[in-house]
Amino acid sequence: MNTPIKLKNVLFIMLGAAIMSFGLVYFNMENNLADGGFTGITLILFFIFNFDPAYTNLLLNIPLFFIGWKVLGRNSFIYTLIGTFSLSLFLFIFQRFRFLEILLHDDMTLVALFAGVFIGVGLGIVFRFGGTTGGVDIIARLGFKYYGWSMGKTMFMFDAAVIISSLILYLDYREAMYTLVAVFISAKVIDFMLQGAYSGKAAFIISDKSREISSVILQQMDRGVTILKGTGSFSGLEKEILYCVVSRNEIIRLKTIIEKIDPHAFVTVNDVQDVIGEGFTLDEYKRPIEH
Repeated sequence: MNTPIKLKNVLFIMLGAAIMSFGLVYFNMENNLADGGFTGITLILFFIFNFDPAYTNLLLNIPLFFIGWKVLGRNSFIYTLIGTFSLSLFLFIFQRFRFLEILLHDDMTLVALFAGVFIGVGLGIVFRFGGTTGGVDIIARLGFKYYGWSMGKTMFMFDAAVIISSLILYLDYREAMYTLVAVFISAKVIDFMLQGAYSGKAAFIISDKSREISSVILQQMDRGVTILKGTGSFSGLEKEILYCVVSRNEIIRLKTIIEKIDPHAFVTVNDVQDVIGEGFTLDEYKRPIEH
């Protein structure tokens, strides 16, 4: 059964497309920087033939919508349509209504940095709320479904081909190098956005005083704890293992509690890239639950 289209997702996808469009117009197009994917193709057509990216983005993507709508599924297809049309809409707006003058022609390092950040943040928001801006994502999904191609490799090869084409057709070596910096930064920013604002730390705690530790964590930190059963490979004795997820700024407090109750406890702490649930993404005043 299809889940309903969420207004929140639509609004954030449009916001992401607006941020990405701003970066493309004010940094890439203004300073002769390329990009990967279909965005890179629209920039090639802009710099060589002066074709408006607002239109070429749609012209390139519309055929893919007819081919790939079955692969995307209903919700992804609708969110992708919204993302693609929003990108073209904001490209159109930002090109025609210049409310800012960002003159950075003499500092291409800043240009590459801000181009990467704006495109990365914009795409990260779009991806995080279930959308895409079309293009390579659809091609990669089609290649995976019908030919078994790796989606990551397909997208990388396509992006590399577009950037190399840009270098051959209109970039000089300095612009190509700054383009690579911008693409690298945008990829890292996208990864950061998709890891989530609700990252944290997960702790595994093995102690003879596990029940006491669990009770204090619940009372003092208002965090849920899960008790797992384990067996020592050397002793053969059954042990209770506590599993607890806390925010990054709470990990020192957690360690202090454990050390105070049982200085001999064995504790491992791991990074958690994204946490969903009570205490993180839901109402923080609700009763904590076991993880």
